[in-house]
Amino acid sequence: MMAMDELRISDDPADVDLDVVHAFLSGQAYWSPGIPRALVEKAVANSLCFSAWLDGRQVGFARIAGDRATFGYLADVFVLPDYRGRGIARALVAAAMAHPEVRGLRRIMLATRDAHALYASFGFGPPSRPENLMEIHRPDLYRKG
Repeated sequence: MMAMDELRISDDPADVDLDVVHAFLSGQAYWSPGIPRALVEKAVANSLCFSAWLDGRQVGFARIAGDRATFGYLADVFVLPDYRGRGIARALVAAAMAHPEVRGLRRIMLATRDAHALYASFGFGPPSRPENLMEIHRPDLYRKG
């Protein structure tokens, strides 16, 4: 485990390294393969973003999309592969959940394929009324071909 004083979590939009975020989301994330940079830029500009910095480099990211009043969606949480297993994802989610604009939200949602234990530790669980939820899901929207 790394010393947390080495890690810096920022909610300053100027601290988002769009090259790092786009490269990961378009090339490595299972949820957004091929996403165009312009869409990442738009998503970042319209979200409350959290950047994890270590040794002068952005190594992780998370964002909350929503109305900043009643609803938020925790999205695009990632840590670069070489930096995993050091508590960075936990620090990112903790910073997001502690943010003043997030603490007052009535509902916060997310989707995950493989990090249920992480999110459960922050109080996330299955929807209380899944029969009320609906979605449109377009998993191949960004794939070319």
